[in-house]
Amino acid sequence: MVYNLALHYVQNVEDAEEITQDVFLAVHQSIDGFEQRAAVSTWMYRITINKSLDFIRSRKRKKRFAFITSLFGEDGRENVQIYSNFNHPGAALEQKEAMQRIFACINSLPDSQKTALILMKIEGRSQQETAEIMNTTAKAVESLVQRAKVSLVKKLEAAEGNANGSRLTQ
Repeated sequence: MVYNLALHYVQNVEDAEEITQDVFLAVHQSIDGFEQRAAVSTWMYRITINKSLDFIRSRKRKKRFAFITSLFGEDGRENVQIYSNFNHPGAALEQKEAMQRIFACINSLPDSQKTALILMKIEGRSQQETAEIMNTTAKAVESLVQRAKVSLVKKLEAAEGNANGSRLTQ
């Protein structure tokens, strides 16, 4: 459960494994403080979401710092990887390009929309479960998912238009 959720956020096996270790370490360190107001699985989902989002933010900060360093560094030859490698075991080779485009659009959503979409549409959680995990109302989750869908359609159409345009100019 923890690994799969982390994998949906980072789309990379090694990163998901690292997040999974961090989650279980956090659970071990704070199990005495667990107040049982929610199910253990809900609590672990919350920790996984927070660790995943923290990991993504940290990676973005490191990339920004590396980029700035390469601009102002002595040699200026540092090769900065702007986009993460798409390495998801559930994607067949021929589907990876399409999946990469879809997950790039999902990753560009605001954190709350991304979380609601992943929990409901990818993880298959109910609206009520998602609301509990996100510590919000079911109506708010419904709204987040609807906004995420609208944004995704626009982003995917734009990405498809850009892909077709670049193919035409080649």
